[in-house]
Amino acid sequence: MIFRSKHRRLFCFCLGALSLSLSLAVSPANATFQAAPAPIVSQSVSSLDQGRKLYQSGRFGDAIAAWQSAAQDYRMKGDRLNEALSLSYLSLAQQELSQWNEATKSIEQSIALLKDAKPGADAVLWAQVLNTQASLLLHTGKAEAALESWKQAQTYYEKANDTTGSLGTQINQAQALQSLGYYRRAKQQLSEINQRLAKLPNSDIKVSGLRTLGITLQMIGDSTQSREVLEQSLAIAKDLKLNSEVSAILAGLGKTAIDLDDPEAALSYFEQSEQAALTPVEQLQARLDRFRLLVDYDLLDKAAPLAPQLLSQLQQLPPSRTSMYAAINFSASLNTLEDQEQLVPLSDVSKLLEKTVQAAKNIQDPRAEAYALNQWGKLYGRTEQWQEAATVTEKSLLIARQFQADDIIAQSAWQMGRLYLEQGQTKNAIAPYTEAVRSLKAIRGDLAAINPDVQFSFRESVEPVYREFVALLLEGQPGQAELAQARELIESLQVAELDNFFREACLDKTQQIDQVDSTATVVYPIILPDRLAVILSTAGQPLQYHITRKPQAEIEETLSELLSALNPVSDFRDRDRFSQQVYDWLIRPAESSLKNTKTLVFVLDGKLRNIPMSALYDGKQYLIEKYAVTLSPGLQLMTARSLQQTQVGALVGGISESRSGFAALPAVESEVRQIIKTVPGAKLLNAEFTGNALADRLKNSQANVVHLATHGQFSSRLEDTFLLTWDGKVNIKELSELLQTRDASRAIDLLVLSACDTASGDDRAVLGLAGLAVKSGARSTLATLWPVKDKAAALLMTQFYEELRQPGRSKAEALRQAQLKLIRETDFRDPFFWSGFVMVGNWQ
Repeated sequence: MIFRSKHRRLFCFCLGALSLSLSLAVSPANATFQAAPAPIVSQSVSSLDQGRKLYQSGRFGDAIAAWQSAAQDYRMKGDRLNEALSLSYLSLAQQELSQWNEATKSIEQSIALLKDAKPGADAVLWAQVLNTQASLLLHTGKAEAALESWKQAQTYYEKANDTTGSLGTQINQAQALQSLGYYRRAKQQLSEINQRLAKLPNSDIKVSGLRTLGITLQMIGDSTQSREVLEQSLAIAKDLKLNSEVSAILAGLGKTAIDLDDPEAALSYFEQSEQAALTPVEQLQARLDRFRLLVDYDLLDKAAPLAPQLLSQLQQLPPSRTSMYAAINFSASLNTLEDQEQLVPLSDVSKLLEKTVQAAKNIQDPRAEAYALNQWGKLYGRTEQWQEAATVTEKSLLIARQFQADDIIAQSAWQMGRLYLEQGQTKNAIAPYTEAVRSLKAIRGDLAAINPDVQFSFRESVEPVYREFVALLLEGQPGQAELAQARELIESLQVAELDNFFREACLDKTQQIDQVDSTATVVYPIILPDRLAVILSTAGQPLQYHITRKPQAEIEETLSELLSALNPVSDFRDRDRFSQQVYDWLIRPAESSLKNTKTLVFVLDGKLRNIPMSALYDGKQYLIEKYAVTLSPGLQLMTARSLQQTQVGALVGGISESRSGFAALPAVESEVRQIIKTVPGAKLLNAEFTGNALADRLKNSQANVVHLATHGQFSSRLEDTFLLTWDGKVNIKELSELLQTRDASRAIDLLVLSACDTASGDDRAVLGLAGLAVKSGARSTLATLWPVKDKAAALLMTQFYEELRQPGRSKAEALRQAQLKLIRETDFRDPFFWSGFVMVGNWQ
């Protein structure tokens, strides 16, 4: 079977801060380890037990009522321990329905009761209550407090000799560490847990622990390790004939395979998961996973037989959280198709959604109701039943607003905006688009807004909101207010893309160009379906705007042609022609207003990110011959501060020898030694350049420049963005943590990566470079878009440091002068040798 990845949507999980890379998907396993509510103090049949059954069946509203009743009964009896247990369970159910204030009140009352109880209260009871508290703290953005609460819970579990509970809280602690930015510590903790699990005898506890660990590893971006751990769990489960675990583990492996871009393996895992399922619900889930995979890859001939089977199963299932979200996700997959009638009749899907809405009302799950109404609105919109579409979408919005569910508000408000646009009501569309963007921004660092059962695909549910709103604002002759709002949206889109890349919220400290550099102009090109729009922002001047009316496909084809023509074996006439074309689009219309501009700062969009702006050609000169050129992922900069050239101190590291399957870089040794001669500092060369040595030097060195001449790769996939050390690879999150180990007064002014590469064929690979530039804490990052000949790189780098030491010279100007030297004084004047060097971040 042939899978075409261009239509693929990612199966991921939500972790830390908001991850915007997620597709609509049911996630049956919550990554936060939380033992299912079980009676500890009393074994009697009661409202406590009734609540447990309701909770486990996904009827959270009913479970809340049962546990409220139980807490009241135990209060009247003076049974403080069981009252505390009931309130802890109540908090869990309230968290499931995003009732955060109520959940906080319940867990605080539970803890207060335990503190007032007689000494020696059950250790497991304390552990469960603290576990519930920690889960709430993490989901409301208090990761540090969550970490401490989980540590306390671990102590109580160990006191009670509860191995499962202890391991579970340690896995949870790793998630808290990850969300705090301590990636190396999180990875080390998970590795230690894996080693402990390996020493345990094979048992159901070990299988469960490995499965939870595997899911957590995938969530923090280590999909390769996740697959290995899940495979261990599967092997033991099969060996012990723990058939109840097999289907869920296989489903986890399928999602990991998707994350590793291996849809063939994913399909096989989902098929096996369905065969291993012991219950109709498990079978449905596996079949739904398989169906969604086939739809995402446009294999509709394979998906067609599954659709009526799924519809029949969903119609027969009794109301529960699982059945509701399965119906919502089934409908969501169908709503992505141009012609879903080829799979199932629209009328049947409409009836299914109507039933789901009613079921959500009956079991008091307003989130599920709002999600179902949202999908129902999309269905009506597809059949141009505008009034019906608006009615159900507005209902979804009203429900979502009641409990401030920004994830649902974003989608339903966007849908309302689109409905207005479809009917030609452009002005009416602005308000819902504004609300949608506001909610997307609110979601960034707010786990409380995310339901693990229904999750976003960035490329399909987030990015289009920004682009469509920009296009709406730039219709006709936009004024300064519209241009300013469009510019702000472009900045926000850049930030959202980086959030999506890192699976957590990134730095967002927007500054106006006037506050950064009065001699710079920021260029914001954005590729829209029918045009290339360009906004220019110069200090003290009105925003400028021009457009090129061309289809997106034609623009992107020209950019691809230019990138190919930059190869030195290509015809230079083709290169100059394509380069001049892009120059005409971006620069020429505004050229007369750039007389006082010294630096051009590009906030690039889409395929433009792969093009070195310094190589744009006006017919006589390259852009770098007229201006210093730098890149920015928006003006998300640290406080503007220029490098003190007289105080440059460097930590220089690199690998010149062949290592870990990577080719030797012979000129690196001379590059490292020459830089150390030019600027004072310390070096780590070849075997000295290990991960631990780099970490130690970064922590203790006073150097304000870090120069790393080694293999590395930037990719749109977090897992594939790394730097090579002598003893292995350091991924981008670990590297960014290392670079931030120093206090603010010793922050790194400049990070140089002189031998890195962008992933071949990856149109969004430069996200890795932009992401590192933002997350590293370094004020500026200088890197290469492609591997450059050793000798040319060494010449350029040496000259760059010479220029950097000149009084009053900015980093961008130092790079410009070094590039001009190659153009004018060496045999490396071809743009291939110098234009791949790009400066990202603070150019001063």
